[in-house]
Amino acid sequence: MSNINQEQESFLAEFNWHNYAEGIDPIDADNLQEFEDLVTKTFISTSDEEVVEGVVVRITDRDVIVDINAKSEGVISLNEFRYNPSLKVGDKVEVLIDIREDKTGQLVLSHKKARTIKAWDRVISANETGEIVNGFVKCRTKGGMIVDVFGIEAFLPGSQIDVKPIRDYDQYVNKTMEFKVVKINHEFKNVVVSHKALIEADIEVQKKEIIGQLEKGQVLEGVVKNITSYGVFIDLGGVDGLIHITDLSWSRINHPSEVLELDQKLNVVILDFDDEKTRIQLGLKQLNAHPWDALSAELNVGDKVKGKVVVLADYGAFIEVAEGVEGLIHVSEMSWSTHLRSAQDFVKVGDTVDAVILTLDRDDRKMSLGIKQLTTDPWNGITEKYPVGSRHTGIVRNFTNFGIFVELEEGIDGLVYISDLSWTKKIKHPSEFVNVGDKLDVVVLELDVEARKLSLGHKQTLDNPWDKHEAAYAVGTVHTGTVSEIVDKGATVEFSEDVQGFVPTRHLEKEDGKKLKKGDAIEFKVIEFNKEFKRIVASHTATFREEEEKNFKSASNESSNNTVASSSNNAEKSTLGDLDALMELKARMEKGGN
Repeated sequence: MSNINQEQESFLAEFNWHNYAEGIDPIDADNLQEFEDLVTKTFISTSDEEVVEGVVVRITDRDVIVDINAKSEGVISLNEFRYNPSLKVGDKVEVLIDIREDKTGQLVLSHKKARTIKAWDRVISANETGEIVNGFVKCRTKGGMIVDVFGIEAFLPGSQIDVKPIRDYDQYVNKTMEFKVVKINHEFKNVVVSHKALIEADIEVQKKEIIGQLEKGQVLEGVVKNITSYGVFIDLGGVDGLIHITDLSWSRINHPSEVLELDQKLNVVILDFDDEKTRIQLGLKQLNAHPWDALSAELNVGDKVKGKVVVLADYGAFIEVAEGVEGLIHVSEMSWSTHLRSAQDFVKVGDTVDAVILTLDRDDRKMSLGIKQLTTDPWNGITEKYPVGSRHTGIVRNFTNFGIFVELEEGIDGLVYISDLSWTKKIKHPSEFVNVGDKLDVVVLELDVEARKLSLGHKQTLDNPWDKHEAAYAVGTVHTGTVSEIVDKGATVEFSEDVQGFVPTRHLEKEDGKKLKKGDAIEFKVIEFNKEFKRIVASHTATFREEEEKNFKSASNESSNNTVASSSNNAEKSTLGDLDALMELKARMEKGGN
């Protein structure tokens, strides 16, 4: 014990407190001042808010009594020492005066607050000096872990636990680990620590050594660190490299997880790296020979192969006939049908199919295959199956402006021109007559085996109604018709559902001098009938003026004589303009006669 304490004890032992209390022995002013000075030097002032060290003098069921060398002993709740179950009398502890005097006059201390103040001092110091501290991982939290450092709860981000991604955070709970204090927020009393920083420091030397020795073509051992949809990251011992998905296997794969798994050890080859050697491109498939080099030399065009559909597109399917060896089956080689469809109509990914090799280029590593070649070409023996004049039923597959394509069987299509659809109807577009998918009776009109072309007709399956019309609508016969349309050159007249006639403008005049209008139903006389061009020319005026008919015939004959040479080689029907020209010629002749 110090000299001050000895003097204090000596003074207290010699002083007569009874006489002083009874007023018998008044104390000397000098002695009293000496005592106060001793107290000031010896006892801690309870008015100062600072952390002091005390000694445990007694432990009860609820409290810990601590002597801090003050005027009285202090009390601390035993709960504040839960972290230290081995606490015993005589231990030194850091305390802070919490309440200078409670209701009973007792000095109340706080060990917890003292620890916090001291802990902040130590944390700040560790942050400034880079000191490595120990921390206890208490639990998981969003984004990382909670770590007890000197009694302060610090945050350990998930990204700062290790240099490699962490998949099981629970393995770190209740463990004591070393950390570096990397960030402190004094305003919010937040502390961030890192274990990764310690590891990075340890592997930095190893990393520089590895980078310095990197060479293209070098084979290294690594560990799968992370798997993404586009590739796999490999830890080469502190240095990361990427194996792109296309460099994992000679075969097509949908995801790298089909080939590798996390933490798997494997050998890889360095394909390339940047100038700083921070972006390293690795390969796995390059450790094995290219499958095309191992392809059997006996495999040739025309051979049959079996393979699995690995990629599907509208234009065709890629078939893997051997690991890493693919051939393309174009959609045109999937069926003999000339109506191209999508490849999805024939196969799907994962299907195993048989095919024939159509082309094989070992240098460019390309192969084309066909499926339809496994079946007989339907054009073989076409003349026996579909001779000219034979009648068949097909399915309408497609329209064009000039006709329709009818499929007689898969691979055998024929064209029906729009003019061969009906004997009587004037069809502007095939959709007015049939629908795609309809069945249609046809007759083979022409067959070109070399060009693989088939010309068909539909109207030829029916009798030509104009054979009957020739007698019924002979020149001079009179029929009742309805004006359906007025045009510049005349009018169209409907005699029946499938018989139309044309009336030139001059022949629309009625007996009262007025012109016929659309919708008028009246009698007409046939003044021309042409079976070859399916043309009927009629006149209403001729029904009451016989000379009109004669004049028309005379003008028609004269015009025909002048155009025999040019029309003998032309089978096209006369236009409405031709008829109008005849009318003009007739008028000039009548004028000249007068």
